[in-house]
Amino acid sequence: MLHKNKFALWVKLGLLVLAIALATGCQSSPAPAAGEAAAAEEEPFVVGALHVGAITDAGYNQAHHDGLVKMTENLPNVKLIEAENVPESADAERVMENMIQQGAKLIFPQSFGYLDPALAVAEKHPEVIFMHPAGFKLAKNLGTYWGNNFEAMYLAGIAAGSATKTNKLGFITAFPIPNILASVNAFQLGAKSVKPEVTTTLVFNGAWVDPAKEAAATNALADTGVDVVTMLVDSPITIVKTAEERGIYSIGFHSSALQQFAPKGWLTGVAYTWGDLYTKLTKEVMDGSWKSEHIRGGMESGFLTLADYGPAVTPEVQTLIKEKEEAIIKGELKIFEGPITDNKGTVRIPEGEAGGIELLDSTDWLVEGVIGQTE
Repeated sequence: MLHKNKFALWVKLGLLVLAIALATGCQSSPAPAAGEAAAAEEEPFVVGALHVGAITDAGYNQAHHDGLVKMTENLPNVKLIEAENVPESADAERVMENMIQQGAKLIFPQSFGYLDPALAVAEKHPEVIFMHPAGFKLAKNLGTYWGNNFEAMYLAGIAAGSATKTNKLGFITAFPIPNILASVNAFQLGAKSVKPEVTTTLVFNGAWVDPAKEAAATNALADTGVDVVTMLVDSPITIVKTAEERGIYSIGFHSSALQQFAPKGWLTGVAYTWGDLYTKLTKEVMDGSWKSEHIRGGMESGFLTLADYGPAVTPEVQTLIKEKEEAIIKGELKIFEGPITDNKGTVRIPEGEAGGIELLDSTDWLVEGVIGQTE
């Protein structure tokens, strides 16, 4: 009888343990901490960028690429998708659509000719934000930005005017769009401030990247006595290298990486530094505070700066340029302060008036001293 009672007791204990185990197993596991869950579930924020040329061009495309890379370093949860050598055509729309399929919530269409394709894609995808460089149109989900390159070009003009022996400068670019014309005018005004008799010959190539035309234009300018050449094209390597071969000076544009191609003839360059702006814009899209607007900034914004000087720029000239830069930032120096006459004799800015950053989007004339046309 005692054995039977012990056996029954063991059975009851076993059933009790089993019941407890089953009850425990049916309970939910403790929820992870909120931070752990967020980290586990957080997906990368995808940013797309399409470039009209190669991101190793030591120019326009590399400057934008470097800024985007800086942004990803500042925001580790961002995944960057880039496409190079995208034509300014329907191909741009296809590339942007593909980026959206890959999850892009912010797209940088990095060429002037991408504006209309970007507007078309933006209309179809209101949930995606687009930021276009130097564009002049807005949409609910498309904004624009650009640095006031004419301020830096004025300073570069001082370096050019100080270095020239022939009083003949050259400017090679792609198309007569407002921000380019404003830069040409500022370059001439900067040079004229130290060398009143100087002129700037303007050449349009009709393409952002065309090494053959760029080399031909540089050689043609050198043949006419031009001894300092600058540019506003996407990949300035050809112009700088050709100028070096011809024994004339060069002033770069877009990226400070260009200096390596002209160890003797390099004067300085206008260098864009987009990293901080791209970080700010991406943060705004991520937190929902972004708004559609035209963003324009000058030397004070940090969007651009002057590259290092070459050996031909004397300490005295460097000091002068620094003084003028500080005056521009403080608002004490107005580059387009009237009276200013165009190269056809028409007064464009009367005495007592001054043009400002709005000239980036409205200039359609060339200042006195520029040899060339706007067509």
